Amino acid sequence: MNNGMLNDGILNNASVVSLERRQSRFLTRLADYLELTKPRIVILELIVAAAAACLAMPRGIEPAVVLHALWGTALIAASASIANQWIERDIDRRMPRTAERPLPAGRVSSFEAIGLATIALIAGLAWLAINVNWLTAALGLASWILYAVVYTPLKTRTTYNTAVGAVAGAIPILMGWTATGAPITLRAVSLVGVLFLWQFPHFMAIAWLYRREYSAAGQRMLTVADPTGVRAGAQAVVGALALIPVSLILAILPPTGSPLVYFAWAVSLGIAQLACAIQFALLRDDDSARRLLRASLLYLPAWLAMLLIVTM
Repeated sequence: MNNGMLNDGILNNASVVSLERRQSRFLTRLADYLELTKPRIVILELIVAAAAACLAMPRGIEPAVVLHALWGTALIAASASIANQWIERDIDRRMPRTAERPLPAGRVSSFEAIGLATIALIAGLAWLAINVNWLTAALGLASWILYAVVYTPLKTRTTYNTAVGAVAGAIPILMGWTATGAPITLRAVSLVGVLFLWQFPHFMAIAWLYRREYSAAGQRMLTVADPTGVRAGAQAVVGALALIPVSLILAILPPTGSPLVYFAWAVSLGIAQLACAIQFALLRDDDSARRLLRASLLYLPAWLAMLLIVTM
């Protein structure tokens, strides 16, 4: 009797341990899948898409449509990130900051990555086409192609890859706008222009900070082609400078409720980022690159927040 109870207890404990191990493996695998999607990039794209939807229809927005648009956008963005990491899995093995990603580390197989990217892309496009509209779905497909099929391979071929990537990165704000059914106006185009130009000082700072890793991995970033950083600094300054007048277009277009407030805020943000870009162009060191990177990371949410405040 006691032996039977002892054996039952041992078996029960073994079952609990086995279940816990299976749950742990399942959660670990889910974490790896989530890492493949680059969640921070997905969240950024959702923020700009949601903001654009609010700006397109400040008083007639349909929450259900926006939620559908965000879900479809998230799936497409996740698919593009997975495809990007699958294409660059060998390159990632050669860079310390990416060597532990799921694919180069061997925690996720190529078959799994391709399957996830395909399923997410098809699901995202279908979701947008059925629940939002065909134009938003087409923009989503264009963004995916530019990022995964064009931009990613170009990173090892030409320094112009950043410009292509900036186009792909600017499309989600237009997806949020068109999801509401609003026509593409100059206001919408100016939003795209701001997001496009913002990426140059942002990515030039990143390209400088990781220039040695990019060089070792064979990535054709501007800081690799020109190790002095002169060209990267110039691009950062030009992007930050052009961003100011483009962002001010929104101050003279309806329905901005308080154009003077927005004008002052946009100019202040633009000048602050431009100052950091100029400092980086002159010094071309890691400290100035980090300051520019921080300035760019502050610029986007601060600009969007004020635009929403004066519009809504």
